[in-house]
Amino acid sequence: MTTKYSPDDKIYPTGNGVKLSMTDMLAYFERQGALRVSDLHIKIGTTPAYRIDGDLVRLKGEAVTPDLARGLLYSLLTEGEIQQVEAGNDLDCSYPFGSLQFRINIFRDNDGLVGAIRALGMDIPKPQNIGFANDVWKDIVRRTHGLVIFAGITGAGKSTTIASLIERINEDRACRIITLEDPIEYLFKQKNSMISQREVGRDVKTFQDGLRAMMREDPDVIFVGEMRDSETVSLTLTAAETGHLVFSTLHTRDAVGTITRILDFFPPGRQDEVRNQLSLGLAYVISQKLIPRKDGQGRIVAMEILNSNYAVANLIRKGKVEQIYSIMQTKTRNQVSEKMVTLERHLARLVKVGKIELLEAQKWANDLNSFIDAMKGDADVDLS
Repeated sequence: MTTKYSPDDKIYPTGNGVKLSMTDMLAYFERQGALRVSDLHIKIGTTPAYRIDGDLVRLKGEAVTPDLARGLLYSLLTEGEIQQVEAGNDLDCSYPFGSLQFRINIFRDNDGLVGAIRALGMDIPKPQNIGFANDVWKDIVRRTHGLVIFAGITGAGKSTTIASLIERINEDRACRIITLEDPIEYLFKQKNSMISQREVGRDVKTFQDGLRAMMREDPDVIFVGEMRDSETVSLTLTAAETGHLVFSTLHTRDAVGTITRILDFFPPGRQDEVRNQLSLGLAYVISQKLIPRKDGQGRIVAMEILNSNYAVANLIRKGKVEQIYSIMQTKTRNQVSEKMVTLERHLARLVKVGKIELLEAQKWANDLNSFIDAMKGDADVDLS
């Protein structure tokens, strides 16, 4: 007989004798807000832990047993998803709860079942409230073609930033938007645009299959959840080159490293071809990090913005990627061909306006010397 799991079953024993259900654990996200409490980790052999303002905070309770892990995690899954996990496969899926959407990853380690549960607000923030280092988002949502890459580590807020831009396009323009996600995170309502959200593994086998099919589906705007391999990168670049506005993500730490990572997907024999394709198709690279606020009230975005203008495209084509950072340091004026900012300059500005602590900024800077130089200068970045 199949075991039935319910998120309302109070099965996790806390230190004060009270038992919590999975519903109780997810409700904590709603009470505190997804901007402060971003993740819940459940692992056999230790107590569950929330990620609060970027730090892991453990629950006071008993170590999770195999039965508890199944009872908590399986309560969020369908029968088919449970079968996938039981067959030894990793699982990515989503789960709606109240005002939040949760992205769930379940895998196995040497102790057994592990779950990483991330909270995403169902309400999509407006671009002007994201924390862009300048008003470049206005130029992006008006574009009709080109590749916009969002870079950053897991949990840096890339999905939220992209969702805010897609939602703005959805409100302002009558166009066809198609997303390929693994899993679907933010849910868009049909407004001025017509939106189709496709989930890898459910609606389409792979990102590659979805991208090939998409070229016959008349999209204007495309969102590819992640560029994971050379074929996905190649298809994404082709889509950007052939008159589509394309959003995608990479797990890289800065703008220059993002370009290098794309080239590294390909063998030396294809590097010249890809450099040329990237120089023609790339519009922007936006790299972001979430930094704890000085007042302790959550985190704030620090951004690095690369605008692929003629000079940047020329350096990419010639293979002189290492020279791009110096252009980002100087092309900062508020005009369409510039609007660039280094992460260090944005961090310096956030320190000077009292948003973040100096020590935090130093910790998150990619280049400490550049940050010190930015602190000495005016670091004048428009934070509106």
